[in-house]
Amino acid sequence: MKRVCLTVTGMCIMILHAFSQATPKDTGVYKPRALKLDEVEIVSSYYSQTANKSAVSGGQTGPMGDADVTDLANGVEIRFVGWDKHKGKNTLTAGIGYDAHTAASQAWVSKTGASKKTGNRIYPSLNWAHENVLKGTGYEFGAYYSTEYNYRSIGLDAGFTKKTRDKNGEFSAKLTTYFDEVKLIYPSEFVKGLITNNTDSTIYIVGFNGHTEAIPPGGTSRRDKRDVPSSPRDTYTEALSYSQVFNPRMQGSVELDLVEQTGYLGLPFHRVYFSDGQDTIEKLPSQRFKLPIGFRMNYFLGDNIILKAYYRFYIDDWGLRSHTVSLEVPIKITPFFSISPFYRYYVQTAVNYFAPFEKHLPSETYYTSNYALSAFSANLFGAGIRVAPPKGILDKHFNTLELRYAHYTETTDLESNVISLDLKFR
Repeated sequence: MKRVCLTVTGMCIMILHAFSQATPKDTGVYKPRALKLDEVEIVSSYYSQTANKSAVSGGQTGPMGDADVTDLANGVEIRFVGWDKHKGKNTLTAGIGYDAHTAASQAWVSKTGASKKTGNRIYPSLNWAHENVLKGTGYEFGAYYSTEYNYRSIGLDAGFTKKTRDKNGEFSAKLTTYFDEVKLIYPSEFVKGLITNNTDSTIYIVGFNGHTEAIPPGGTSRRDKRDVPSSPRDTYTEALSYSQVFNPRMQGSVELDLVEQTGYLGLPFHRVYFSDGQDTIEKLPSQRFKLPIGFRMNYFLGDNIILKAYYRFYIDDWGLRSHTVSLEVPIKITPFFSISPFYRYYVQTAVNYFAPFEKHLPSETYYTSNYALSAFSANLFGAGIRVAPPKGILDKHFNTLELRYAHYTETTDLESNVISLDLKFR
């Protein structure tokens, strides 16, 4: 943790130095100018989870069901803004994030609990947006990449926005696609390994792809025994939304997503135990359609309090139904300091293919014991503080600091805490 704090501190110093070298900001909003550094945002968070009934161990409890997790995430996003001669605003945003985690359940990919518990993920992103302020239209394009040991993802998106004539309403549409590759890392009892021929001491390596390589005495393998094949997973999302300012105190929006997934939609290291005690690998359909619809409403209760309400209904063709209700209440203590308590309630039904440990039948076509797909309810509550003095924090370019804490509980006995820090420089 000390190393992370020093890293964040060092990044802050470098950013402040960069802004100090920049030329003064142009006061003419529509004056044509090339892209210039406008804002830098640094986000850091720490997540801690205690749970049992790990999907890696087929939903069983006890030492093999340990699902404790810790995750430390850090990210930085840099935004450049410029104006063209047609009074169009151009924004280029580049970001990169890095996560490091430990997961107790990973150890039990091996039947002996000897697998590696740690992992990391890196995820850069790039987004370009153009807004015609006079016409009230805009469009954007984005690209994303994420990689970790057992997963790789490439994402692309394109979006369009259009304001109403009075500028009080806005329609937006965004198409997002993710092309993922899931490494087929199976539980150890399902992985073929070394076979020795006792007659001539020849060693046969049977790899993940089923190919066999014979190694004579004293010979070496021509390939990495750990080379693991992958299986594709594609996700297509069409996100539609409309927001409206009803009056100076009230504004709201409606959001609809159409999501289709195809490919390998389970995880190869998730076990399932049948009622006869025999274990196998989780098996789920290769297609899934999701339909969430959400409603937001913000109401300004006087000059110092805002009520932010949200409701979402979700349905998919695996049988899962869910409801989400949340309320956040930012309270302005001073013009530059506010606190924001929040609460969220969530409830869902189980998918058609879920059953607990040793409750599935061998005759079933699809099966999972992943409790994320079970029926449960959950509560999340916490608070945030925001500091944004007009003359900056310590320096005029360090303009915003936000700190948030949340506590989460599920009826599956999962419990977690997360704390996040968000720093902005302009």
